[in-house]
Amino acid sequence: MGAVFMAVVRRDVLLGWYRRSDVLGTLFFFVMVTSLFPLGVGPERELLRTVAPGVVWVAALLAALLSLNRLFALDWADGTLEQLLLSPEPLALIVAAKVTAHWLLAGLPLVLVAPLLALQLHLPTEALGVLVLSLLLGTPVLSLLGAIGAALTLGLRGGGVLLSLLVLPLSIPVLIFGSGAVAVQASGLSATAHLQLLGALLALSAALCPWAAAAALRLALD
Repeated sequence: MGAVFMAVVRRDVLLGWYRRSDVLGTLFFFVMVTSLFPLGVGPERELLRTVAPGVVWVAALLAALLSLNRLFALDWADGTLEQLLLSPEPLALIVAAKVTAHWLLAGLPLVLVAPLLALQLHLPTEALGVLVLSLLLGTPVLSLLGAIGAALTLGLRGGGVLLSLLVLPLSIPVLIFGSGAVAVQASGLSATAHLQLLGALLALSAALCPWAAAAALRLALD
């Protein structure tokens, strides 16, 4: 099963690389939202430092939502998804591989760019490490939750809007703990509790979301 997992990840990453405009569009949206925020609230250093964790995390959440509707839609359109459904391997394993590839293409670039964007918001340098760690723990949860929404809205007209309505409420705990970890660290306190809660959310999502998304895909294709 490990070979199947890696094969699906490799295939989706290569396909995503050939459609680089989608990946770059998500990253560009993240950069623009974060960069334009200081123009709206003003250049006051203390204000920007206070709101920086929330701004970065909200922008990351919205950027992640942009790419979720492509998680299964292209495979569904060309019939690949039906072939994967007939595979002897567990569908949950294939879903987990596709979510992993999605995070590598859409989530990891956000994690890598986030520290640079946080610096322009005057986030203290001692909080940058916690920002990266919180995004490393939180963005995979967004992809896993998004897989359920993408499967439930597969093939529906206006599915992108419905997908956002389904995923956003489920993402609120990730947003709270992620931005809270950075804010606590920036204020000089320990962010361990927030990061542990994010880790627990990641473990729970990794255990349950692939199975839930697989069940939703079977319903969508029946």
